[in-house]
Amino acid sequence: MKHLRKMAAGMLFLGAFGYSNPLTAQEIPEVWDLENSIRYALENNITVQRSRLNAESSYVDVKTAKAALFPSLSFSISQNVVNYPYNRTYTDVTDNGDGTYETYRSSDKTTYSGSYGLNSSWTLYNGSRRLKTIEQQKINYRISELDLYQSENSIEEAITQAYIQILYAAESVRINESTLELSEAQRDRARVLLEVGQIALSDLAQLESQYSNDKYQLINAQAALENYKLQLKQLLELDFEQEMIIAIPELEEDKVLTPLPTVSDVFAAALGVRPEIEATRLGIQASEIGIDIAKAAYMPTVSLNAGIGTNHASGSDYGFGEQLKHGWNNALGLSVSVPIFNNRQTKSAVEKARIEREASVLDMMNEEKNLYSTVEGIWLDANTAQQRYLAARETVNSAEISYDLVRQQFELGMKNTVELLTEMNNLLASRQELVQAKYMAILNAQLLRFYQGESISL
Repeated sequence: MKHLRKMAAGMLFLGAFGYSNPLTAQEIPEVWDLENSIRYALENNITVQRSRLNAESSYVDVKTAKAALFPSLSFSISQNVVNYPYNRTYTDVTDNGDGTYETYRSSDKTTYSGSYGLNSSWTLYNGSRRLKTIEQQKINYRISELDLYQSENSIEEAITQAYIQILYAAESVRINESTLELSEAQRDRARVLLEVGQIALSDLAQLESQYSNDKYQLINAQAALENYKLQLKQLLELDFEQEMIIAIPELEEDKVLTPLPTVSDVFAAALGVRPEIEATRLGIQASEIGIDIAKAAYMPTVSLNAGIGTNHASGSDYGFGEQLKHGWNNALGLSVSVPIFNNRQTKSAVEKARIEREASVLDMMNEEKNLYSTVEGIWLDANTAQQRYLAARETVNSAEISYDLVRQQFELGMKNTVELLTEMNNLLASRQELVQAKYMAILNAQLLRFYQGESISL
């Protein structure tokens, strides 16, 4: 699991700079084993990819919080056109021989003006709110990384469960195939015995029926195998038509009967490595910083403002360049804002921040309780499966011996068909019980290792 953590951290670092390297269709493995299934899922599963994007978004929030420490700078330009449609001007007209007179005419008048400015603002002090915000955003970013790790853990557990279910289903298919071959051989042998008059036609009919039933059970087992493969494809985000060849490892009995650690040992180790536990602890720290941020609103805010600008207007005796020169201005100001009364907003924000901290503590307690419950449940399942395996192993040995004896006696006419079929079904049931207990023990033993911070391997 540690190497997966490093790989995920590297992907986050690259993702922060807009780089990604998803697996392409050419990189799909020809044969799927547990290791490459987990690796492929960590790259391509949609839930994991979404968690990775959330982590990248949190990293952007950290950069935004850091940028708030620096001054802001903006450039503004304004162009104005003013029209006077009813502006009247009077004109004196000279006499053309018949005297002089005064008249007026109406005319539109339009003026143009513009202003240009470069302005900067810098918050010098606001009760350390910006520094606390940076600290809080760093913690939130770490929490988002842990959420990604938790998503990876969940998908790794799901892949392991689906893969082991496929192994169980594949072995179940082999058992049913073996049972069908045995049933077919018994049917064929009964036909010979019927011809020589050693059994009745009703006995053959029962064996024919058993053969048909075993064939039906094989079809069901094959359908279950394909269904588990489909579940694995969905976790891997593969097309359902994608051909999938599963590697079937030879699992020795030591994998089944591996010594189990105690529940307390697994839980103690899990508390130190499980990302969901660390995330809740960091959530408490983030909520404590949230209280400080809320309290900072009681403090004054000191800001520095500066700007330069100029302007021009039509109708002036000066040209455009001269107007910009004469209109040039510089400004520098210091502002202090002291909060006095803001309708209880700051006090309410502090109280809500404290409530959020208490909720974070409860979240951590609940997460630890859920973790213990999960670990205890896995341990109980592992221990029970191992005990079932030992019992089923003995049952299979007894059932095989019993079946061989009854089969021989049936061929000699000493046992009837019902007794033979009963022993056949008992043998099949005991083999299925053995296989189920085997893979349940392997799965839960691997999960216990995983919760201790070790890698899953078969």
